[in-house]
Amino acid sequence: MNIFFFILGNNILPIFLLIGAGFILSRKFDLDIKSLSKLNFYIFVPGFVFVSLYKTEVPVEALKALAFAIILVFVLCLVAYIIARLRKYDKSFGNAFINSIMFYNSGNIGLPLITLVFSSGSYIINGETPYLNIAITTQIMVMVTQNVTTNTIGFFNGGRASSHWLISIKKIFSMPTIYAIPAALIGKLLPYDLTQMPGWPGLEYIRSGLIATALITLGVQLSKTKFTLTNKRVYLSVFLRLIGGPIIALGLILLMGFDGIIAQALMISSAVPTSVNTALIAVEWDNHPEFASQAVMFSTLLSAVTLTVVIFTASLIFPI
Repeated sequence: MNIFFFILGNNILPIFLLIGAGFILSRKFDLDIKSLSKLNFYIFVPGFVFVSLYKTEVPVEALKALAFAIILVFVLCLVAYIIARLRKYDKSFGNAFINSIMFYNSGNIGLPLITLVFSSGSYIINGETPYLNIAITTQIMVMVTQNVTTNTIGFFNGGRASSHWLISIKKIFSMPTIYAIPAALIGKLLPYDLTQMPGWPGLEYIRSGLIATALITLGVQLSKTKFTLTNKRVYLSVFLRLIGGPIIALGLILLMGFDGIIAQALMISSAVPTSVNTALIAVEWDNHPEFASQAVMFSTLLSAVTLTVVIFTASLIFPI
């Protein structure tokens, strides 16, 4: 029980304090979510990805995690599709329902959470965090998969015609994170130590700033969501995302032979709440935006409990 409360206090509470700060500030000052999102997508996320990948040796297991993330997306899609058909949802709502389960907040919550988990408690050895970089690298593989699929499959499910695939592809290649990954890998091949270059401390500042900025941005986004307690479809979506997600992920982790830190990171990552981007897609294409926004809101709130359980369970099932 002490471990449970340690996880809640040291890994989950800090996240929700920052989300709460963004929520309150937005309600008081009506912060511009578009500007904050651009800061995240164009500065903090690519900077974080570049520095993390450059400073970390990428083992085969991390690349294997990329395959896991892709498989998980399609398994979640299949499960959500079957449930939507069994419950006889119409095509429009069924697509919004599938999006809410397939796509999760691997960036705004996933990266900060993995960073906090693997830089605290028993993961600190002699004042060092030896497991942090590989955990972050694993999470980056998940985040890349989620970003690409959200901006392709997610937009298609949101109601776009097939002709809009080109727009989706164009949007993907306008995201700096796509280029930060090969840039970091190429940098590792150069006969120079980029960390000794004059501009490197600036990149370190960007990397350090991601967690607070991403979580405050999420709070701002959630402040613009309306509450309602009567939509049972929202509860089903939240259950499948927060409970079904990690259960399915656990099966895949065991099937694919992961263990240790990578297994823990993948299981924890699979339990984060519904991606805010699913709500943005629903709003943009007028595809049940109220449902999508509520799925994001309630999954985020309830994840304070479920994530604590998943983090504790992952450490028991996959000891280091």
